[in-house]
Amino acid sequence: MAAQLEVNNLKKYFKVAHGWLHAVDDVSFEIAKGETLGVVGESGCGKSTLGRTILHLLEPTSGQILFEGNDITNPPRSTFKELRKEMQIIFQDPFSSLNPRMTVEDTIKEPLNIFHLYSGKECDEKVAEIMNTVGLAPRLARAYPHELDGGRRQRIGIARAFAVDPKFIVCDEPVSALDVSIQAQILNLLQDLQEKSGLTYMFITHDLAVVRHISDSICVMYLGNIVEKSPSKELFQHPCHPYTKALLDAVPVPVPHAKEGREILRGEITSPINPPSGCRFAPRCPHCSEICKETMPPLQQISHQHYVACHLFS
Repeated sequence: MAAQLEVNNLKKYFKVAHGWLHAVDDVSFEIAKGETLGVVGESGCGKSTLGRTILHLLEPTSGQILFEGNDITNPPRSTFKELRKEMQIIFQDPFSSLNPRMTVEDTIKEPLNIFHLYSGKECDEKVAEIMNTVGLAPRLARAYPHELDGGRRQRIGIARAFAVDPKFIVCDEPVSALDVSIQAQILNLLQDLQEKSGLTYMFITHDLAVVRHISDSICVMYLGNIVEKSPSKELFQHPCHPYTKALLDAVPVPVPHAKEGREILRGEITSPINPPSGCRFAPRCPHCSEICKETMPPLQQISHQHYVACHLFS
């Protein structure tokens, strides 16, 4: 299946007092139409920055972004508005991403007005249809965000993103601020909408249980780099990179002594500001050798659709 989104050697650096912070560094991947790519890693690894750079909420330092075969790395102003319509985002914190002065109805109606998709009574009917689709009762149309719980607020964020019929959505930790029972409802809603509309998702999270549930394939990020990329089932059954193994071993299981001999990370985290030339995971890796400290390992294929950036597989 042809890739709907293709990212090649994407970099996003931030200028700081002591040099350049490498938030996203030489990242490449593809997402096929209608599939979900999960992006996982600990806080600060560059997951959200990657998603926002793809959507041009942050401008890339270098690299290439292709959407449906078209280069959108530096889109002309004439096509930028249409690009915004086709690529949307669901933010992590629904409370801070919603305008507290706008009702549910006004929030969903805003993108419809911006893109001149509907007007008058037709617009009101479309808002009612969208609210019904995402599970918001009609009585909530005139409610404000502070009057609703977290699950309903996130449904508003989802409704706003879906209102303009996008093709691609970045889901930036959309359930991390919600209770477990509400998380399941939101995940099921996202999957139902994907099946109905053929949407493509980039699902950013640090929760491995969530990413396993929703993703077709997974990228594991560490300090701005992708260290492993694989179909979801393959990654959980045969993790290869030491960091991926450590992440999976950190998931609690309700069986005493079930994870004896697991990977435990020690050592200092490499600074993302002017990082050294070697593998950024080297100071914490139990298999570190001299070449790891000197040379960044390339992301290489070790089996069908399974890629790892580690000198153990060179």
